[in-house]
Order: sequence, then structure tokens, then C-alpha cells
Amino acid sequence: MNPADLGLPVDVPSTALFTDQYELTMLQAALKAGTADRRSVFEVFTRRLPEGRRYGVVAGTGRVLDAVENFRFDAGVLRFLREQQIVDEPTLQWLASYRFGGDIWGYPEGEVYFPGSPILRVEGSFAECVLLETVILSILNHDSAIAAAASRMSVAAGGRRLIEMGARRTHELAAVASSRAAYVGGFNSTSDLAAGFRYAIPTVGTSAHAFTLLHDSERDAFRAQVASLGRGTTLLVDTYDVAEAVRTAVDIAGPELGAVRIDSGDLLLVAHRVRAQLDELGAVNTKIVVTSDLDEYAIASLAAAPVDAYGVGTQLVTGSGHPTCSMVYKLVARAHSADAKAPLEPVAKKSLGGKLSIGGRKWAARRLDTEGVAEAEVIGTGEVPSELMDQQLLVELVKGGAIVAREPLDAARERHIAVRAGLPLSAMQLSRGEPVLPTEYV
Repeated sequence: MNPADLGLPVDVPSTALFTDQYELTMLQAALKAGTADRRSVFEVFTRRLPEGRRYGVVAGTGRVLDAVENFRFDAGVLRFLREQQIVDEPTLQWLASYRFGGDIWGYPEGEVYFPGSPILRVEGSFAECVLLETVILSILNHDSAIAAAASRMSVAAGGRRLIEMGARRTHELAAVASSRAAYVGGFNSTSDLAAGFRYAIPTVGTSAHAFTLLHDSERDAFRAQVASLGRGTTLLVDTYDVAEAVRTAVDIAGPELGAVRIDSGDLLLVAHRVRAQLDELGAVNTKIVVTSDLDEYAIASLAAAPVDAYGVGTQLVTGSGHPTCSMVYKLVARAHSADAKAPLEPVAKKSLGGKLSIGGRKWAARRLDTEGVAEAEVIGTGEVPSELMDQQLLVELVKGGAIVAREPLDAARERHIAVRAGLPLSAMQLSRGEPVLPTEYV
């Protein structure tokens, strides 16, 4: 089975109530005013990247498609809205047959973005588009934040393997979404079995300190684990004395021991000592895995250490200090009717405080220099310049309400790795800085 066929990973009858109440009250008022069916264009973008970040990562697109497909007002949902008097009866009747029938274009999952990038463009009637605002933003803001943190950690790891292990540090459903987003951003595996089941992400895991403490001695614990899981298992060696644990581990498993895990102490110092000890004991192929509240900076600090893999939890699932991307969903164009031939008029919010938006249905392209390296994010509302036709970024995701762009999660992951490699080298710096590409409007 394709994991995408499993649908949205939440145990609810629909996604229709993953929304703010004012989406429905706006719908009611627009229905009464006769403006609900006006052809409209909404866009998702962010005005700025989180402080110090040089690029953003689009993640959650596949989950957005599931959410749109599952956005249905079934009998239970309609009963709730009626009992709570959220909207009137004519609006409830309209909602009963709701199916998104418009078009959605967007940056493909795994692509990078910058301030102003039209990450998602939703087109249809005002009524059908406005209802999707909250659920789209909740998915993209969360997943893109996790993927951006994961991408930075992937850069810091320099090709060493990364294990997502943050399920116990966040909401149980957010944990599954985090695992998915981390995989898009460059992680190799997860400890979360729900993520493995729903998205076919490779899963890993052996034992915790509790398993060692359960037994009468560390030797008994290691012997039991090896007997059950084989010599290729990973033994946790910092419950008591690390050096003694490593000796015991190799004594029991032999040089075929798969790996040892270090979860505390001065990881740089301990990793060097453990590597030297393993080599002296003949376990030259035994890997070293380190965990313990790592983030991208801690991972980078271990670049010179003989570490083979990193396990990351809290900092990953909280976006490494930036748990949201501050994306917004704004109406940028609308017509005076539902007629497909009616001209779209640009509309935009005018306000103080940095919350201006730019009207018009936008395209986006990434201009490359003579070496094929990205040099600018170009955004426009008119004709696409001929020299940028092949560098356009938006792809069709939904056409006439039908999903047309589902893809395996590995495709998004591979796309991100390739796109990231095409950015200027300064994008790989972990130091604070401005977006690595300027945004140009034409």
C-alpha cells in the first residue's frame, strides 16, 4: 500500500472543524450578500523568515492535500454547528454539500522559499477557498518549521545519519507530522512507529536506561538484549561507567557489535575515548550514536568527533527555537462574479506595522547565475519573462477539486536535498544572517 493512501493521520471524521469560527461567519455573511461565489485567489506566504534563518523549507504539502480532500461537513459536524448556533440554516445547507472544486498551485514539497514566495495559491469561489485557511496554515506553519530545523541539522551533520526521536516531547499527532517533516528536511529515520506506519519512514530503536536498570547487572542487560536482537544491536553505555560498559558490550557481542549509544556527558570527549576503546578491543566497525538534547549547533560542534549518527528530539520537534513560520493566507485577487471569464482584480491589505500585502495572482521563478547557482527569487503578476519560463516554481496540485500531484515522501526528501545543493554556499552557514536569496518583484 502507498502510505499516501492511508489519508490524513488523525482519528476524526473530517477536517472541517480544524478551522476558526470566523471562516464560517464570513461565509454566512458572504452568502447573504451575494458575494460568496465571486471567483477568488488566495495565497500563502510569509513576510519574513524566522530571525537569522537563511532559507525556509516547504513541508506538509502532502498533508494539505489530504486535509482538503477530507474537508467534509458530515452529519455530526453539522449537528454541532446547529446546536451551537455558529451559523444559520441556509449556511448549514450550503456546507452539507461542500466539496472543494477549485484549483491549487504551490511550491512542491521539499522546495525552499523566501520572504514573499507564493508558497501556495488557492483558486475558486470565495466561499470554498476561505474555509480552507486555518487548516492549510496550521499544517504548513508547523511542518515547514520542523523541516527547516531538520535541514539545518542535516547540513550540520555533514552526511552522518540523523534519527528523529521527539515523539515524547510534543503532542502525539504533532509527533507524527514532525517525523514526516524531519524526513523531508533530511533525517534518515524515526523512533515513532506511527510515522513509520503512515508514511513508510524507516524506524529504529533498541533500549533505554530503564532496561539496564531492570536487570541485576549491566552485563545481564546487555546479554539479554544481544540474545534478543542480535550482535548488530545498539547498546546504551552510559547508565553507569562508560568505559566499563564498552568493555562489557564488546565482551558479550564481540567485534560484530552494531553500535553503542552515548546519552550524557561531554559528548565530544566521550566519543573520542569510546572510539579509541572500541578500536583497541577490535570492534573497529562498531558505530557510535550520540543523543542528549542536540540541536544544529551541538551537532556542528561534534563535527570533529568520531560520531556516526545523531538522535535528535526536543529541539527538532519545536523547530529549534522557531516553532512556526508565520505564514499567512491572504486574498490577493477577486472577480465581480463566478464567471471564469470575469477579470480578476488585484486586492491587498493596506495597513501600518509591516503587515502590507501585494495584490495580484502571482507566479514565482528562481533565477540562476552562469554557474547554475540560485541568485534571486523572482515574483511577478504579469507575463513570465521568457528567460525565467524554465525556472518557474509553482506546480499544479489540485485541478477542479481533484488531487493531481500526490507523490512518495522520498520524492520530497530527494527534492529538498537537490534544491538545497543549488543554493549559494552561504546558505549552509549556521550563523545568523539574512535570507540567502533576495526577493525581486517584477
